[in-house]
Parts: sequence; structure tokens; C-alpha cells
Amino acid sequence: MNKGLFITATGTDVGKTFVTALIVKKLRDHGIHAGYYKAALSGAQKTGKSLVPGDAKYVCDISGIKDDPQNLVSFIYETAVSPHLAAKIENHPVDKSIILRDFDRLKFKYEYICVEGSGGIICPLRIDTQTIMLTDIIKMLQLDIIIIASSCLGTINETVLTVEYAKKLGINIKGIILNSFNKENFLHVDNKKQIESLTGVSVIGCVAQHACDLDMDLTILTDIFKEV
Repeated sequence: MNKGLFITATGTDVGKTFVTALIVKKLRDHGIHAGYYKAALSGAQKTGKSLVPGDAKYVCDISGIKDDPQNLVSFIYETAVSPHLAAKIENHPVDKSIILRDFDRLKFKYEYICVEGSGGIICPLRIDTQTIMLTDIIKMLQLDIIIIASSCLGTINETVLTVEYAKKLGINIKGIILNSFNKENFLHVDNKKQIESLTGVSVIGCVAQHACDLDMDLTILTDIFKEV
């Protein structure tokens, strides 16, 4: 039985890759054969003639995945802009059939597969003769999501909007994880309380800045994954 989960965020640079790496590491540390996949990545670093997908490499390095990071991302762009624009600049448009093919390959290779989104939940992957949004990929892969959010000022607005947008599209939300959380910070503590109250979605985890492990019960973590 293989299981999957889509990990999105309230925006860029809130720590989505960092938390994803900790999730995969937690599973693997407990003997679960967990893997990683990302449909599209922009801002890859060029090494020789190859493009290194930084997010995938980071997750592999932290979690101990031995796969080549290039095998874990379907569309890799060097230009550090939104994937739809990078695809246009580099003349390499996203193709949903390739994403589905690669996801199917990896979901059977790994017992649990963490699929990381690009940017926030409203991220265009292709806008030309057709429009492909990140949410189209979530629905195509038939995955539930968790939302990574900041703990800081402004997160209530960003998180509530993200939750409401996902709900409007019929996407099932399994929980919210607050990143860079400080339990001694009254603002962070109140943000957690208000987010749960306003969204009706549980904050299932709080990750401290520079955390080395995910402080979450393994059963809670595995329960948010959906059979794929």
C-alpha cells in the first residue's frame, strides 16, 4: 500500500522545502521507505552541463534519500522566476502527462511519497496555449494537502486566504504546520490559536527555527497521508 501527501504553502520562502525535508527524514528515521517528488522547479543551479534542482537535493541530503535529485523533479528551470515564466523563457513548457508519469513511477518506488509544490498554492506552471495551475496538479494526482505557514506577523491573513482558496476548489486539507515557531513568543502562540479558530483546520505541527527533527507523533504524521 503506497501513500502520498501534497505539501504546499502560504507563499514563497516560508520554509516549505525545509519542513518537507523534516517530514521525509522523520518517516525514514522510523524505517518507512519515504520519497520525494516535485513537478516543477525554477532557479536551479548550473553545474557543468547539468541543472541541479536545489530543493530536491536539500531534501535528499537531509533525509538520506539516495536517489539522484534530477530524477525527482519533472521540469527543472535555471531562470529564478515563477515556473510558467521560466518555462516560456527556456521554451520547455510543463506537460501534465509527464508529471503524472513521473509521479506514478515514484509512488510505486516509495512507500510514502511527499510531493512538494512550487511557491504558494496559487502558482501558475504554464500559461500559453493552455493554463496549468499548481492546484490542477494537486487535483490530477488526487492528493490531500498540508499547508506550511509562517509563525510571524501577517500569517493569519495569508493562511486564512490559502485555506479558503483550497476549500473553494474542493481540495482536502489535512492540517497546517507553522514554521519558525517559538513557543515563548506570545505572537506566535496567538497566531496558532487564531488560525485554528478562523479556518477550522488544525495546526498539526510547529517547527522551531533551525530544527533538526520534526516534533510530531509518528501516528499523526502517517495518518495525514492518503492511499495513492
